[in-house]
Amino acid sequence: MLTPDQAQERAADLVRRATAAGADAADAVFSAHGSTEVAVRLGKLEDVGRSEGEDLGLRVFVGQRSASVSTSDLSVAAMDALVERAVAMAREAPEDRWAGLAPQERLLHGAPPLLDLADSHACTPEDLRAAALRAEDAARGVEGVSNSEGAGAAVSESVWALATSHGFAGSYATTGFSVSASVIAGEGSAMQRDYAFHSARHRAHLDAPELIGQLAGERAVARLDPGVVRSGAMPVVFDPRVGASLIGHLSGAISGTSITRRTSFLLDALGTAVFAPGVTIRDDPHRPHGLRSRPFDGEGLPVSPMAIVEAGMLETWLLDSASARQLGLEPTGHAARGIAGAPGVSTSNLYMEAGKVPVATLIADIAEGVYITEMIGQGVNPVTGDYSRGAAGFAIRDGQLAGPIAGFTIAGNLLAMYRELTPANDLVFRQGVNVPTLRIDGMTIAGG
Repeated sequence: MLTPDQAQERAADLVRRATAAGADAADAVFSAHGSTEVAVRLGKLEDVGRSEGEDLGLRVFVGQRSASVSTSDLSVAAMDALVERAVAMAREAPEDRWAGLAPQERLLHGAPPLLDLADSHACTPEDLRAAALRAEDAARGVEGVSNSEGAGAAVSESVWALATSHGFAGSYATTGFSVSASVIAGEGSAMQRDYAFHSARHRAHLDAPELIGQLAGERAVARLDPGVVRSGAMPVVFDPRVGASLIGHLSGAISGTSITRRTSFLLDALGTAVFAPGVTIRDDPHRPHGLRSRPFDGEGLPVSPMAIVEAGMLETWLLDSASARQLGLEPTGHAARGIAGAPGVSTSNLYMEAGKVPVATLIADIAEGVYITEMIGQGVNPVTGDYSRGAAGFAIRDGQLAGPIAGFTIAGNLLAMYRELTPANDLVFRQGVNVPTLRIDGMTIAGG
């Protein structure tokens, strides 16, 4: 695989070709990636896969007209054809007065921050197979587990580079390691399944396969013999692995595209109290070896930790350069660039700060409620904030988790849900989006 410096030179060379061919401005991205995956089931090797690829993407501007093209053919002839085609397409494209490269004065200059995103330690297919087998053995060893859907382990490496015609060139490398297990508990029509998964930039930071497998087995067994819940309004508590979706809806609603198109339930909420005063949500692209850390954004702008919500107040939109121009604001360093097309926006390591109370205290005064561990369906209206999703989890009775429940729906409106949200103090960083256990009062439950 190419080094970051080599990848950066590939992108810069494509930009030089584009400006020489008549483009007024251009940017290019280069991506190289490779991954190895091993899957086992019932103690036997089931699959080994290896994938590799290199891709180049080019965006060119002729006046206020632009076009984007991409290729995985990196030969000199293919590059020449790519540039020629892109410039010809741009000349025929409609004008867009908001499109363009990021403001030159805002570009990242100097050395980017060192975020420790790549691990130099080798991981062989034999290592992956051994990790997957250990995870599955631990899961199958949990009393009550009756079958396995398999376990897997994977390792990946990637290099990403961006170059622009107005002075930016940058690149960085990342690695990833993961282990997962999925098992079944019970027999016949009473069977239940669940899983556990962990991923990390560095192999040394990955949970032991035995812990991952044991958790998968315990989760599956805990779901056996689910009951039903009555319909009505009651408190809902979200396990961290499903609660993260709630601030995923927030990031979508405050993206520049949603605001400029006026398709957001938070359209007029900037600078107002959206959450309760005890809620703060931050985005930290500089988190060392974070799963979504990055030294610069998809347009070459510097990135920095920032508060999205501070003490309940919505502090910012998430803006790339085009949406910022349209709104008369400054870009926020959240541009995300794929191989093809114009930049969009994306958060990095988004998280809700921990609250002040333990989970036991959070649920102690709930006489009747539900604890959600699985969400089903995507019944969320981004324009109105109306929210309705299928769910499974556990009943809460007299301040304690009771038996498993399934086949019910939770509903509300995100505006009201955010105002009623209370976080526990159990925040752990395990994913790209992280939250503690969350409680929302007054949601509508439709039982089976």
